[in-house]
Amino acid sequence: MNHPPLTGAARAWLTLALSLAVFMQVLDTTIANVAIPTIAGNLGASMSQGTWVITSFAVANAISIPVTGWLAKRLGEVRLFLISTAGFVVTSWLCGVSPSLEMLILFRVLQGALAGPMIPLSQSLLLAAYPNEKKGMALALWSMTVVVAPIFGPILGGWISENWHWSWIFFINVPVGLAALAISYRELKGRETAIVAQPIDRVGLVLLVLGVGALQLMLDRGKELDWFSSGEIIALTVVAVVALAYLVVWERYSAHPVIDVTLFRSRNFSVGVLCLSGGFMLYFGTVVLMPLLLQTQLGYTATTAGLAMAPIGILPVLLTPLIGKHAQRLDLRAIVTVSFLVFALCFYWRTTFNPQMDFAWVVGPQFVQGVAVAGFFMPLTMISLAGLRADQVAAASSLSNFLRTLSGSIGTSLVTTLWERREAVHHVALTADVNPYAPASQAAYAQMQAAGLSMPQASAMIAQDITRQGFFIGANEIFWLASILFVVLTALVWFARPPFRPAGGAPADAGH
Repeated sequence: MNHPPLTGAARAWLTLALSLAVFMQVLDTTIANVAIPTIAGNLGASMSQGTWVITSFAVANAISIPVTGWLAKRLGEVRLFLISTAGFVVTSWLCGVSPSLEMLILFRVLQGALAGPMIPLSQSLLLAAYPNEKKGMALALWSMTVVVAPIFGPILGGWISENWHWSWIFFINVPVGLAALAISYRELKGRETAIVAQPIDRVGLVLLVLGVGALQLMLDRGKELDWFSSGEIIALTVVAVVALAYLVVWERYSAHPVIDVTLFRSRNFSVGVLCLSGGFMLYFGTVVLMPLLLQTQLGYTATTAGLAMAPIGILPVLLTPLIGKHAQRLDLRAIVTVSFLVFALCFYWRTTFNPQMDFAWVVGPQFVQGVAVAGFFMPLTMISLAGLRADQVAAASSLSNFLRTLSGSIGTSLVTTLWERREAVHHVALTADVNPYAPASQAAYAQMQAAGLSMPQASAMIAQDITRQGFFIGANEIFWLASILFVVLTALVWFARPPFRPAGGAPADAGH
């Protein structure tokens, strides 16, 4: 059942409500990260136990996102979105009042599971509310919240953990969520989508939970357990590979699949999702790396590191609506190509980072990278959903967002692991040049002793400086690699085939 697009104030209010819901959900994926030491200390837990506050949410969220399309058919998109938003508000409050780490982790699992459908459904409901000629603008407004929220997360999380009680990290979701829920209910009642009482694909569901759950756990715990030197990581990898391989085969021939893998028959969906996932893996990996570099090696506080990252959100707010307004007249592949090349330029710029750089040198590439972000999310989402039928959008959006989220987890794990291992390599190489017989070493020791330092103090200072240099060289190598890979991705996007018809406006046999 296709409802006519909304107009005027109704469309504006719904856009605001869906944007608030997306902002709240995306914010929650990053806001708790900087507060883990505070939460763990307050609840009498170790840091490694505290990281389960992040892992538990990520695993439950990763499992629930891909089943959104299937759930939406059984419950209706509007009903499922309202249930998810209400559940997210309730579990956020429960997280805030948790008296122990065990209770907090339990409520984070529920919160992650309920949050899963919010992003893909906000996308499909927003597209349904706009006419074809304005769907680009709808996706532009939607993508701005996805871009800006991860930037605000560390700033808010750091400021709250430094000045207030950590519970407010979760309590701030309550008023925002209630506002989004009330407005959504008012504007969406009477716009329910068709409900299909299809049977539960129990085998597909079990394979999905096992495969995605094991994969997300493996990615989250890999670095802590030293990857494949751990039996637990090997076991999780085997379970993930076997379950996901069986899942793809099973869903391909299932009459009522949990995940519609036939969407990959659409060339534009495959190319769009591959570019979106690959680009997001590189982008999000460095979103995690940058605050770590600034806090651990330059002594920035969580709030200051967040402020250094924030300028990336300025240009997207200005440019994204402009791109959305003219999206129908522009070649989306050209926009994405410019985006990837600007990403490559900014990562190349970051290869000049060093321990003596000032705040402005950090902010420069962050600000310019806003151009790349503006031409990234919205055009690639339009390409991946182009030409799909209205009844396919929720399933396509959930599958696309699942793969994007999973790519972010892979990027985070790869980047943080590679960064530490490259530091170790450079630490050994740099230390080899420090010995009592090297003239440079003798001069450095003499200079420090003249300044009043003892020999052990001078050695400790040199060791600390070597570690810092090693981490910066390792980070610069990762920036080099990301720059090269973004250039490679520019070729991939040209495999997409125009015209990029708005999602939901395709004929009945589209995508097959």
